[in-house]
Amino acid sequence: MARQPDLVFLPLGGVGEIGMNLALYGYGTPGRRSWLMVDCGVSFAAEEHLPGIDLILPDISFIEAERGELVGILLTHAHEDHFGALPDLWPRLGAKVYATPFTGSLLAAKIQEEPGAPDIPIETVPVGGRFSVGPFDIELIPVTHSIPEPNSVVIRTPAGTVLHTADWKIDKDPVVGAPFDPAPFIALGHEGCRAMICDSTNVLRDGRSPGEGDVGKGLAEVIANAPNRVAVTAFASNVARIRSIGEAAASADRSVVVVGRAMKRVITVARENGLLDGLPAFLGEETYDTLPRDKVVLLCTGSQGEPRAALTRIAAGSHPNVKLVAGDRVVYSARTIPGNEREIGTVVNALVRAGIEIVTDRDALVHTSGHPRQDELRDMYAWVRPDIAIPVHGEAQHLAAHARLARDMKVGQVVTAYNGDMVRLGPEAAEIVEKVPVGRLYKDGRLIVRSDSDSVRERRKLAYVGLVGVALAVNDRGDLVGDVEVELDGVPERDGKNEPFLEIVHDAVEKVMAGMPRARRRDPDALEDSIRRAVRNAVMAGWGKKPVCHVFVVAV
Repeated sequence: MARQPDLVFLPLGGVGEIGMNLALYGYGTPGRRSWLMVDCGVSFAAEEHLPGIDLILPDISFIEAERGELVGILLTHAHEDHFGALPDLWPRLGAKVYATPFTGSLLAAKIQEEPGAPDIPIETVPVGGRFSVGPFDIELIPVTHSIPEPNSVVIRTPAGTVLHTADWKIDKDPVVGAPFDPAPFIALGHEGCRAMICDSTNVLRDGRSPGEGDVGKGLAEVIANAPNRVAVTAFASNVARIRSIGEAAASADRSVVVVGRAMKRVITVARENGLLDGLPAFLGEETYDTLPRDKVVLLCTGSQGEPRAALTRIAAGSHPNVKLVAGDRVVYSARTIPGNEREIGTVVNALVRAGIEIVTDRDALVHTSGHPRQDELRDMYAWVRPDIAIPVHGEAQHLAAHARLARDMKVGQVVTAYNGDMVRLGPEAAEIVEKVPVGRLYKDGRLIVRSDSDSVRERRKLAYVGLVGVALAVNDRGDLVGDVEVELDGVPERDGKNEPFLEIVHDAVEKVMAGMPRARRRDPDALEDSIRRAVRNAVMAGWGKKPVCHVFVVAV
C-alpha cells in the first residue's frame, strides 16, 4: 500500500538558539517531498571565540542535496537573522525568492553593496497576499514587529494547515505600518489550524511588550530636554524607531545627521517605499561640524558594539568626521543581544570616561522589543487554537517555557524540537520522524568554510597560544648551515625567570641538533618533528602554554 503524503517541519537554524533562522516545510512522501524554505538568516560571531570570522550561517547540506525539490524561498521580513545568509547561500540553492516590497527592496540593496553577490531572482508579493508555490498554498498575515512589513505565514496543504508566526508582537501603535489585527488569526482558528510554529524569544517575560508609539514619546522627551548634542543608536532596520527619532528631532528644532552605512541603506529604501514621508531630509556626516551643539541629533549604527560601526569609532575617537564631548548625550535605543555585553561595555565605558551621558531603557522608555511576551502568546493561542504547538526562535530555556505555556493553553500536542529534527505535522499524529545533519558555516572574508575547517581551528589556537616559527638549513651531512631563524608571534618576551623566550627556543633547537644522530638529521621530516616537539615543550616549561610551532628545514 502506497504511503500517504505527509507534511513535515524541519528547522536547520533558529531552534535551540537565538538567530540564524531557517525553516523547511516538506509535503509528499519520504524521498519525494517538495520543500519550501522560510527565511535564511545569519548569526554574528563573537570575535574572541571565532577570530576573523564575520558571520555564522546555517549548514544547508540537507536541502542543498534536495535542491531539485526546493520550490521556493519565502522571506517573512528583512532582519539579518532571517534573510542575511541569502547572498552567500543562494547560489547553492537556486530557487526563486518571494518577499514583500520593503523586504525585497532591502535585499536588493544589500546584494548591490556586496562585491560578487549573485543576481537573486526576487518575486515581489503583496502585503497580505495569497499565492501558491509548488504544492503549498501560502497566505501572508501582516503583523507588527521592529521592522516594516513583517509577516506571519499560513501554509495550507492537503495534509494540514500550518501557521508559521515568524517574529511578531501585538502593537496597536506601531508608528510605521498598520496596527496589529487579530481578525485573520481568529479566522484561522475557526477554519482549523493543524500546527502553530511560534516565536519564543520573549516567553520568559510576563505581561505585554510596550508599543513603538510609547517609545516615540520617550525618545521625544529625552531629545527635547538634552542641553547639547544627542546621539541615538538603534538597529538600522527599525524604520519605526528612525521615524520616531526624526519626528522628535523636528519637534525639538534639531537636524538629524546619519552616520553608518547600514543606517543609510535602510533609510534610502524606507524613503523609496514612502515610510518616511513628511519628515525633513536627513543630513550627511559632512554637515556635522556646521551645526550648533543644541541643534543636532546624531543617528548612528553601533548599538551592539560592532568594531567597525559608527558609535564604536566615535567612542574611540577614531571617526574622521564625528566627535562627541563632555556634556553630550548618547541614547541606546536597542536591546543588548546576548554575547555582545563585553563589546557594548567597552564602548559605554569609553563614552562615560569622556564625560558623555548615557541613556538606556533602564533610564527612560527609549526601546521596546519586537517579540511577544507571555500575555501576547496566550492571546495568539486563544485565537488560533492549534492542534499542535512547536516553539521556535529560542534557546532550550525559551523552548521549555513556551512548551509549558502551550500546555497551559490546552494545546493537544506540544513538540519540543531542535535544529535537525524533522517533525511530522500531519495527517498522522505529530512526532519527530527523522534527524538530519545540521551545523554551522562560517563566513571568512569572501569565503564560506565549514565550522570544523582546519583554518578556523588553527586560527583559534593561534589566538590563545601564539606562534613560534623556526627556519634552518641543513647540508647533506646533517650539519647546520648558517644561523637558525626564530620568530615569535603572540608569545611573551620573557619567562618567569626573566629568560628571553627567543633564547629558550634557540637553546631547544641546539639541543636537538646536538643530541640527534647524523642520519636522522639528514631526514627533514624527522628533524622538523623533533624540533617542533622540543620547542613546544621548552616554551611550555617557561610559560605554561604550548604555542603553535611551525618548523621549516631546507636541505642544501
